[in-house]
Amino acid sequence: MIQRFLDFLQYERRYSLRTVGEYGDDLRAFAEFVGKDEKNFQPSEFDTYDVKMWMVHMLDNGLSPRTVKRRLSALRSFYKYLLRQGLVSRDITQGVISPKTDKPLPVFFRESEMEREQAIGERELDELMHSPDSQATPREVFELTRDHLIISILYQTGMRRAELVGLTDGDIDLKQGQIRVFGKRRKERVVPIGERLMADIEAYQEVRSGFETPDHHLLTYVRRNGTVVPMDARAVYAVVRDRMGEVSTLKKHSPHVLRHTFATTMLNNGADIRTIQNLLGHSSLAATQVYTHATFEQIQKAYRQAHPRSK
Repeated sequence: MIQRFLDFLQYERRYSLRTVGEYGDDLRAFAEFVGKDEKNFQPSEFDTYDVKMWMVHMLDNGLSPRTVKRRLSALRSFYKYLLRQGLVSRDITQGVISPKTDKPLPVFFRESEMEREQAIGERELDELMHSPDSQATPREVFELTRDHLIISILYQTGMRRAELVGLTDGDIDLKQGQIRVFGKRRKERVVPIGERLMADIEAYQEVRSGFETPDHHLLTYVRRNGTVVPMDARAVYAVVRDRMGEVSTLKKHSPHVLRHTFATTMLNNGADIRTIQNLLGHSSLAATQVYTHATFEQIQKAYRQAHPRSK
């Protein structure tokens, strides 16, 4: 029954393979706890007591409340599906309270760090392409142009790494100044872009024209043997980690931190929270409101440092 549920998530709900895999891991963990493998697991044989004992077992074995909460959420979805299909007579997760978790505030790069990174990228490109002493190969120019674009587009649109990897040339409308983005569950949204980002995209596409473009993917990777393949999520992560690591003191340098940076920058500069929600593709306003807390922390810190009567 577990595989039947996973097929439902993948083919009917159109969840990503990664999300479906996580659901599968969580459900198999419950089956293992009650002493069953996936084939012999019969959901109707168990009750609420088993779920509660599973939670206690996980917490006693050092799993974080966040992980326990996620696994319980997967089990809830599974039993709700079974109940709708008439495969069980009751939802054994009903009434089970998830452990409380302290939700960390999002970390983000400072605007000064972002401006520094963008300036470095622009200077490097100028030296590589226009310096009379430059001996750069077409591939080196292409890679530097692409890597600069990766940082620019993540910072200036707030899109997720998977959304960036999935972009094609057809999703970009430079005349209208917008990008069509397909988010979670293939939900579509349109994100406006400014003149600087449009210029970065045009410069990249011009340099890329000297290489084959597989399936019209925006971002591509040139292997050592000269073959061109679509850029994957891991390669994008490596670019962000390396480039942002040169300008930021944060411990984490990831595409998602750039997404947080986009949202925080927009909020700090007066953008409405509903607008930010739409730009990020959040289905719930609650997911976006975490940035208001991050900004308030900045306000508190500035107040305590600057006001003589704050202490």
